[in-house]
Order: sequence, then C-alpha cells, then structure tokens
Amino acid sequence: VQLQESGPGLVKPSQTLSLTCTVSGGSITANYYYWTWIRQPAGKGLEEIAYMTYSGSTYYSPSLKSRTSISRDTSNNQFSLELKSVTPEDTAVYYCVGSSRYLTYDYWGQGTQVTVSS
Repeated sequence: VQLQESGPGLVKPSQTLSLTCTVSGGSITANYYYWTWIRQPAGKGLEEIAYMTYSGSTYYSPSLKSRTSISRDTSNNQFSLELKSVTPEDTAVYYCVGSSRYLTYDYWGQGTQVTVSS
C-alpha cells in the first residue's frame, strides 16, 4: 500500500488547509483499515489529527475537532483533510497513514510541509 499527500505548501492565516491523500495498492474500503492524518511541527512530536475507518466512521482529536473535517472519495481511492481557521501554530509536516488494524500505522506517506504564513 502506498500513500501520497497533495495540497498547497503555504496557507495564509485564517484560511482553510486542504490536503488529499491518494492511496494505491489497496482500497480505502478494505475491511478493518484505518486512514489517519498525523502532523509533526518542527522539533515536536507526532500529533494525530483525525482518522476515518474502512466503513466511513470518523474520529477527531478533541483539541482540533472544532476545526477539522475528514472525508473520502471512494471512486478515486482518496481521503482528505480540511483544517479551518489556521494559525502559524498549524505549521507542520502533515502525513497520511494507513493502518491494517486499529492504528497500527503500517503505511506512511512521505509527508508534506505546510506553512501557515501571510
């Protein structure tokens, strides 16, 4: 399974960050898979943002829930992230991750740097 993030590398404060993960080598509806967005600010640890299961159920990190939306496009085998009202504190490398079981984090995209700046 391969994952590839895509989206703008620069977002202005107060705007919406939108990223898409294209999955190949496996279906996002395959039984028991979890599809997660994770980010890592420079010099800090990994932070789970949200995930969607193979059946379409979703989970959001409580600290980001009010600003986050995760969705999927099964026809294109993609899942996406929207993070609203961004601030410079949202600057990070964003990863999409696939798990064959509950959050095993088996497959990682290469990551995409997103900078929030005017």
